[in-house]
Amino acid sequence: MSSVPTITLNDQVTIPQLGFGVWQVGNDEVVPAVAKALEVGYRHIDTAAAYQNEAGVGRAIRESGVARDDLFVTTKLWNSDHAAADARRAIERSLENLGLDHVDLYLIHWPAVKKYGDLYIEAWEAMHQFQAEGLTRSIGVSNFNVEHLDALTGTVPTVNQIEMHPTFTQASLRATLSERGIHPEAWSPLGQAKDLQNPVIAEIAKSLGKSPAQVIIRWHLQIGNIVIPKSVTPERIAENFDVFDFDLDPTQIDRINALDAGNRIGGDPATATF
Repeated sequence: MSSVPTITLNDQVTIPQLGFGVWQVGNDEVVPAVAKALEVGYRHIDTAAAYQNEAGVGRAIRESGVARDDLFVTTKLWNSDHAAADARRAIERSLENLGLDHVDLYLIHWPAVKKYGDLYIEAWEAMHQFQAEGLTRSIGVSNFNVEHLDALTGTVPTVNQIEMHPTFTQASLRATLSERGIHPEAWSPLGQAKDLQNPVIAEIAKSLGKSPAQVIIRWHLQIGNIVIPKSVTPERIAENFDVFDFDLDPTQIDRINALDAGNRIGGDPATATF
């Protein structure tokens, strides 16, 4: 079993750099998917209340036999629960669904400013209390632009989970995060499969005898991103984890970096209306 590198966050919690994402995976389908991920060696599972599959994730964890201390579990606070009292009910509900007494990382899923204004600031204040009570080991954010980070008080987030892939590298935001000690984590790291078709990625993959997905995941790891690919296909789950026996050279990294074209797939945090 390959050893996944870990990253020490700004609160000294360590996180496996490669994790397994479960967005858009149903509550029943997620059980065998997470089971397979844990079987091949993943120890970092990323879910969210909005995915409506926390119960399935929890079941897979329990049935896996993997010790809780060997796992890193992330879940997220949904936009409609930003008020402090709602946030508390939300984390307690997530923990109940997961069957856990704590998560390792709790994220504000979106700032949701178009619908809820600056209520995410109240949510961030509540998250400090959850951490103090041991309901989560670490606290962070997701889909935050610089202006949203600027509005936060207290502890600096450990992580900002954002859309990142070869044609949407978020280089400027990543640089800002680095300056602030916030670690970038990539969702849709393969560009929802669109970037897999890129001829540069295909050429590099062929030269290395690897798949395009493996090349992109390796690129994320080498530029320092935490990365959480998703699949429900057992072969691809295993393939996406098998990325520790090769390196991209600097020229290959540069060629992939140069693919950035601003190809955002998901919503813009500044304008999203959900």
